[in-house]
Amino acid sequence: MTFNPNSAASEGSGIFGLPFSAKESALHLLQVPWEATTSYGSGAAKGPAAILEASYQVDLCDHEVLRPYEPGIFLLPENKKIVAWNKQGKLAAQKIIAVGGNIGKNKALQKNLALVNQLSAKVNEAVFEESKKILDEGKILGLIGGDHSTPYGAICAISEQSPNLGILHFDAHSDTRNAYEGFKHSHASIMRNVLDTIPNVKKLVQVGIRDYCEEELDYTRAQKSRMEVFFDLDLAKRKFKGESFSEIAKDIVRALPQEVWISFDIDGLMPHFCPHTGTPVPGGLDYPEAVYLIGEVVRSGRNLVGFDLNEVAPGPKGDEWDANVGARLLYKLAAWTFASKKLASLR
Repeated sequence: MTFNPNSAASEGSGIFGLPFSAKESALHLLQVPWEATTSYGSGAAKGPAAILEASYQVDLCDHEVLRPYEPGIFLLPENKKIVAWNKQGKLAAQKIIAVGGNIGKNKALQKNLALVNQLSAKVNEAVFEESKKILDEGKILGLIGGDHSTPYGAICAISEQSPNLGILHFDAHSDTRNAYEGFKHSHASIMRNVLDTIPNVKKLVQVGIRDYCEEELDYTRAQKSRMEVFFDLDLAKRKFKGESFSEIAKDIVRALPQEVWISFDIDGLMPHFCPHTGTPVPGGLDYPEAVYLIGEVVRSGRNLVGFDLNEVAPGPKGDEWDANVGARLLYKLAAWTFASKKLASLR
């Protein structure tokens, strides 16, 4: 059957209604339904499935990238082990989260903490192995979480191919806490873990940050040679004074090296785009600003080596707005990654 990009998604089609097999697809998406260390709102583990469902309603004609569906996008099946680990880890973690991580000498809670850290390590290893397989097959790697701890293994894998890697990190939060609530691989510690343990990551550029603790601010200042933070309030002030977002985006991109991985926590956007995400914060980027910035990375001649998208949590009673936004953002990430690699042309 001939694929018609103007038609509705057919039964049994892949993500975005695409007909491509794994072999035929340039981009492989790894779904990681894990959120054991989520410390406020839950639901991110349901994000990949919700994004898949919402993707069938995304029109495939992109305003900036010509036919970005043609190189092929394939969503790999979820890892059943990770699904099981998530259920086990959430039960153990909730008791620790309930006391703010202050477990003291409570042996039962100490045992729970050890279990969650052990399961987190298993998730990281599984994601690393699956990511490495994707890359070894010559495919582009994308990841859909889950909470923001999920891409650690993927970043480890891509850093082996890109020894001078830069990360463009969209987020409301700094994510540089040290073992938050005792969880070594907390969603609130992902970027600290990346910088402390993955030496091939040479530069972390954060955008939209507006919620952080003093420990994180101190860490950021100590990592000045490897980090540049574009705080949300500072971006707002520049716009209030009449500076265009185009000039701001150029400043952000100039801070990046040639090889770029995008790590996108959906709460980097304004909360009305992601009202059910785990830790929404007032402020943030408008959707067109985020998309423009992603495009500016490519227009600058830099190479998008892959990406992750996290913390998309579907709402209760069938509310699919978060997934709707997440699916469209995922398509834009794919489109600009293809354009970066000359697999799709700009209009």
